[in-house]
Amino acid sequence: MSLPIRLLAVDIDGTLLNPEFQISPADLAALRRAQAEGVEVIVVTGRRHTFALSIVQQLGFDLWIISSNGAITRSLSGETFHRDLLPAETCRSVCGAMRKFRGNTVITFDRETHGAIVLENMHELNASIQRWLEKNMQYIDFVIPIEQSLTTDPVQAMFCGPIERMHQALATVAASGLQNDITVLRTEYPVRDLSIVDVLNQGCSKGHALERWAHYRGIAREQVMAIGDNYNDIEMLAFAGLPFIMGNASEELRRNGWTVTLPNDQNGVAAAIEQVLGESRIGA
Repeated sequence: MSLPIRLLAVDIDGTLLNPEFQISPADLAALRRAQAEGVEVIVVTGRRHTFALSIVQQLGFDLWIISSNGAITRSLSGETFHRDLLPAETCRSVCGAMRKFRGNTVITFDRETHGAIVLENMHELNASIQRWLEKNMQYIDFVIPIEQSLTTDPVQAMFCGPIERMHQALATVAASGLQNDITVLRTEYPVRDLSIVDVLNQGCSKGHALERWAHYRGIAREQVMAIGDNYNDIEMLAFAGLPFIMGNASEELRRNGWTVTLPNDQNGVAAAIEQVLGESRIGA
């Protein structure tokens, strides 16, 4: 049987996870079935590699993870394929330009120890990402000023807060004159009034990382399926030959004309996989 896809890229938050932050049994079974039938599954997430592991390990098979919005590509066992770090001096310039958002600033590093996540304080962040802070507390270090943590190249700088304040942050970084040195990605969760603005190295995105991996595997983009729900998934969806967006995605993403599957509270990942692989079984 000839499968219509060889590589399936799936996002975590808002896609693979339902509103209770769980993988539904139907979505889990669909991914396992796709992998058993010969499709390579790769998880592509904005989460740090370590923070994604507890979710990815539930799938029950070996796979690779593209984490931090494309900055790190690493296996479950810890083998690294590619890193695209933000130069420390560039990050220092970003922090200087974003000084009025100091209370919303997080810098992450590619290490799995205390100091992998650096902030100056949690006062403004607590209201927005308290659950994330609690789950990552063992990795958090407090450095004032935050620039003093930049003794090595970080993975990224993040700015987290209410959507309206992060729109102001987007405008500020756009006016910083750094556009040729960085990539700026945003993620929004209107129900939680939460937005995350990620600043990465120039040219770094989920889409670029997925394209790099597909090329390495010898897989044409027409044989790549991707499922996502948010603005930071746009480059990944644009690269994939078979892009699907979740039913809970914003109207702005829907205007791209990508196929819409069910929402993440209705097994949308399973529905998308069945739409693609179910047709191949019928024609077999």
